[in-house]
Amino acid sequence: MSHLRYGAHLHANGIRQHFLRYCSAEAERSGRDPVIIVPGITSPAVTWGFVAERLASRFDTYVLDVRGRGLSEAGVHLDYGLDAQAADLVAFADALSLSRYTVLGHSMGARIAIRAARRTPAGLARAVLVDPPMSGPGRRPYPANLPWYTDSIQRAVRGIDRDGMRTFCPTWTDEQLTLRAQWLHTCDERAIRISFDGFHLDDIHADLPSLACPVLLMTAERGDVVRDDDVAECQSLVPQLTHVRIAGAGHMIPWDNEPGFHAGLGDFLGAPLPTATGD
Repeated sequence: MSHLRYGAHLHANGIRQHFLRYCSAEAERSGRDPVIIVPGITSPAVTWGFVAERLASRFDTYVLDVRGRGLSEAGVHLDYGLDAQAADLVAFADALSLSRYTVLGHSMGARIAIRAARRTPAGLARAVLVDPPMSGPGRRPYPANLPWYTDSIQRAVRGIDRDGMRTFCPTWTDEQLTLRAQWLHTCDERAIRISFDGFHLDDIHADLPSLACPVLLMTAERGDVVRDDDVAECQSLVPQLTHVRIAGAGHMIPWDNEPGFHAGLGDFLGAPLPTATGD
């Protein structure tokens, strides 16, 4: 049975933000800190539904459509920079009156969480940073090329099917490809270009010491996004940071190794997750 409660919109930080809420009866009774999932650069909220379903067995879970993606506000009038995205996240939690919460950010979403910490949000209880790009001023570039994103978006805007999407994501399952083909057109190409440029212009390492809460850094074995020396640097900047590397996974960790992703969370969120077959 699905734990999806509803999708909804709210007005926060001056824009319309769309989100999906997943929550089981057990999670609602538990009193545990809710989880806000902030997806990556071209991942609308719905594409994280399979992760949210598992988390929702234990935690009230919100999946955010970052501005310019999915059903959240988009357009030429919007600022798509990291500061605006971070302000959106803090305002989103405030609008829902979440007094304590965990942020689980993947890739760009992890960088949003790091930048949001600079605002010292009172409710931020934990942060899970999933394979955040370590690029920035004076650092090595992000190991992906912008045309991979923009070409696939342009194809999706014209209309693309599962097999066409396989050209861009050859290791994904049919179900994953079908969902991406359905939703990728909702990613504003200008938003993606600005976010990608931000991977190289925004200094998230300067923001890391602002993370005063417990932090879990989850990294992929493959993909070269976060290297061992990057982990060591992050640990030096955030002494309370713990790290887990997920075997057999590339950058899209739960897509490549979903059991490893959930196992890597352990009880960091406040309670262990059930196995795929139940408690």
